[in-house]
Amino acid sequence: MKNIYKLLILCIAGIGMISCSEEKILDLSPVNNISIDDAFSSASLIESSVNGMYNAAAIGQYNSTLPNGGRGYIWGAAFVQQGDCRGEDMVNTATFYQLTYTATYDATTANNVYYWIDGYRLINRANLIIEGVTNAVSKGIITEAVGNDYIGQAKFLRAITHFELLNFFARPYNYTTGATHPGVPYRTVGINTQAEIDSELLKGRNTVAECYDKILADLNDAETLITNTTLTKASKNAAIAFKTRVYLHKRDWNNVIAEGNKLTTYTLTASPSGVFTSNYSNTESIFSILHAATLNPGVNAALASQYVRRTLVCISPIIWRDPSWLVDDKRREDNSTATSKGTGMVFTTSGRKYTYKYKDEVNYTDAAPVIRYAEVLLNMAEAYARKTPTDLPNALAKLNQVRNRSLADPATQAYTAASFTTPSTMVGAILKERRIEFLAEGRRWSDIHRLQGDDLHPIDGIPAKIANGNPAASTFTLGTPYTGPYGVAAIPASDSRFLWPIPQVELNANPTLATQQNPGW
Repeated sequence: MKNIYKLLILCIAGIGMISCSEEKILDLSPVNNISIDDAFSSASLIESSVNGMYNAAAIGQYNSTLPNGGRGYIWGAAFVQQGDCRGEDMVNTATFYQLTYTATYDATTANNVYYWIDGYRLINRANLIIEGVTNAVSKGIITEAVGNDYIGQAKFLRAITHFELLNFFARPYNYTTGATHPGVPYRTVGINTQAEIDSELLKGRNTVAECYDKILADLNDAETLITNTTLTKASKNAAIAFKTRVYLHKRDWNNVIAEGNKLTTYTLTASPSGVFTSNYSNTESIFSILHAATLNPGVNAALASQYVRRTLVCISPIIWRDPSWLVDDKRREDNSTATSKGTGMVFTTSGRKYTYKYKDEVNYTDAAPVIRYAEVLLNMAEAYARKTPTDLPNALAKLNQVRNRSLADPATQAYTAASFTTPSTMVGAILKERRIEFLAEGRRWSDIHRLQGDDLHPIDGIPAKIANGNPAASTFTLGTPYTGPYGVAAIPASDSRFLWPIPQVELNANPTLATQQNPGW
């Protein structure tokens, strides 16, 4: 890639935060920068380098002329908005993610191009951390214990970013027997020299199976190496939790359960809103990306800006009117008025319903929720229902554990053993619960992707959606399911648009990938 960047090490410290930018690798005398070797020459500089890796995850570099940097690619805000706008349960009301929402992108469209570019920028930062810290430990600059913690965190970010890219640029794991179809290039080299550029320019796509093997190996290493326990940096438990997601996509039900059973220190917050009213200090969040007044993607990407202040994404009547979502469910709580958004989980403007999970419209300090315990429980519930032999009682228990806290009267509204007597009906309820519980958290596309060709509840391609723009207030009236009209037609799985194309700038630079573009692009 011509635009491969190296890690900028000089970071400006302030109130516990740091601000980082990048310079092109071929700029041999970059301004306000220091060499890679110097960056790992002291404990404090190494810590700043690791913090810079997280800044890259939160902000990205897309449209870096913005006051606070990029658009939140790839883990700051973009993964939430992209995951929502590729699905049908949120409606893109404006133009920011219209091309994503309507599947009218191509190999030059910024939203998908920078998912790839900023994703691999983050991966390269992680690789440089792994190499630099390994070298620093060998020189005695930091202890092995400290170094292992940093390396584990970098491997975690490397793993989850490759996994995220797979879900947009490659077919799901079960697309071929043995997952032998093309995945993405799994990069493990920190690019810092011309020779490394030349070598990496020739790297092609690993198979999906190879990518999963490498992702799980990195996550296993992260689980072993990390000692950090803070929410906004990778932890041992974050690696375990993310493995339940990876194994769910791999359809390895027993390992979903085995990993989930390791997490014994988390509990759900008492109310569904508890995760979002105290999103940096609660019993449920496992890994979230830090945003602060001095560290956020800015007005053009911060979650509270896009979803709340500017109302650029609203809840779709498709899910809002779904009868499985009970009318008195606490996740529908809406005490907004004409002059206030209230304190609930939803607010109303011009008759339309919007999420209020992200509340700080001034400083944009809401965490980006990457994974929380509710997902682990629902991952396990689905695995219990699908495994051989099936275990419907445990599946029901995990499902109710999540759902019951949102019910007005669990004693009468909770599911019972008689509610679902087959794996198919149980899995159907779990999948619907995921759509409700993770609404406006970017999780919908991940499920659409993995359910292609599913044996119990298959989805064929991208579901039909409400038209891009502001839905009529009348379409939010409860009482009957939404049956149309759909302004964005369904796209079958066989259509090239189901996958994003590898960016043209990458194909122009990489002769190997130039022959490995996704079909139809």
